Amino acid sequence: MVLSSAGKPIYSRHGDLGLINSSMGVVQTIISFYESSKDPLQGFTAGKTRFVIMTKGPLYLVAISSLGESDQQLRFQLDALYMQILSTLTLPTLTKIFVNRPSSDLRKPLQGTESLLSSLADSFTKGSPSALLGALECLKLRKSHRHAINNVFLKARGNANLLYGLIVAGGKLVSVIRPRRHSLHPSDLQLIFNMLFESGGIKAAGGENWIPLCLPAFNNQGYLYMYVSWLGLRPDNNNNDSSSSPSASRSDGEADAGGGMGGAGSNIDQDTAIILVSPDKESFFDLQKMRDDIIAELHRKKLLSTISDVAKRGRPTIHEIVPIPAAISGGPTYNSATSTPPPPPSMISHFLFKSRANVQFTMPSLLPAFADPVARRKLMTLYHELHAAMHARHSHLKVLHRVGTDAVSLAWVTPVFELYCVAGPNTSRAVLTQAANKIMQWARREEERLFIIGGGVF
Repeated sequence: MVLSSAGKPIYSRHGDLGLINSSMGVVQTIISFYESSKDPLQGFTAGKTRFVIMTKGPLYLVAISSLGESDQQLRFQLDALYMQILSTLTLPTLTKIFVNRPSSDLRKPLQGTESLLSSLADSFTKGSPSALLGALECLKLRKSHRHAINNVFLKARGNANLLYGLIVAGGKLVSVIRPRRHSLHPSDLQLIFNMLFESGGIKAAGGENWIPLCLPAFNNQGYLYMYVSWLGLRPDNNNNDSSSSPSASRSDGEADAGGGMGGAGSNIDQDTAIILVSPDKESFFDLQKMRDDIIAELHRKKLLSTISDVAKRGRPTIHEIVPIPAAISGGPTYNSATSTPPPPPSMISHFLFKSRANVQFTMPSLLPAFADPVARRKLMTLYHELHAAMHARHSHLKVLHRVGTDAVSLAWVTPVFELYCVAGPNTSRAVLTQAANKIMQWARREEERLFIIGGGVF
């Protein structure tokens, strides 16, 4: 929930604000009591539920969870919600509202963006590897194809007042071009992905959208302008549409996030979009022309069909990355007439691999082992526990091996990468370690396909 320092309700994911207004007043009183004693309240536990509090200027943000996340992880989630609010208002506007009137009701300025806050909160509840790792997932693509796409982008830029250019497909980043001195922060990219893949409103507005937004990690003082073109919604991808005009759109609907735990297969995740970000609010038509030039060249080089095919293919299965040993896949080696069959071998079932230098991650398909939402949430809870143990304050762990009744897991953190993997309860430490080494070697071998290294620079 989010409330003002005066106790005014601003947002709550669950419950009607009118009905829980008194509860928010109690929360505000408790927080204010500790602030007045110059000992700010960081959090408390009630039964199996953890309350974590974050103060951001005139706003109090409160996370209430019984899913077992650490305080650090819950604060990261609250910070993401705060960034979502800033992306709508900017910091100077937010400050000005409360300086002039501390008891202001922020619900009206935020009206129409509640679905963005809700979709972000829901992604945390369902389990988001992107949010946990603070990294983005890229579409696995050949280095030559990605290089060709970057060159098309750079060639089409011309005199357009462009700050960033991106192509996304299947909920994953395909290509990015940027100024030499500016990188696009992962938290800003996550806000863009949340807006695109969690919102039915942007797509419902048609194939093109012109959206003012603040990217807080880049500059929380003002707005940038984002041109979004959904290629799957254009009646003819090869034709220019010079009759269209800029129209601001807000996000109203909800859908499964491409950057979450969902796999390829839903229509929204298979769409491809071109995103062009400019500091100039009058640059709509310049960016529209740039979009047309990009699409024409991508079609000519057959790169759009390549992107679409790869996006529809989805993530590789775990056994494509870590093959089952021949002795296991070939079947049992016992005499069925005289022997009892051995228990089925427990192999690695899933992993998360983060490239720390590139702030990007990769993972295999969740199917078939984690097709059920409950199984996915249990998997993410295990990842949260591993991540919390490795990144706890004063922790100097580099490798962690955990044995549980339902699963065996391994965390491996180096200055270059982070690896978290999960296997069945009967998996030996030697087998899990061998699988972790194979994943690391695979990621190193496929690095330039799995991750965007540098991107296009101008």
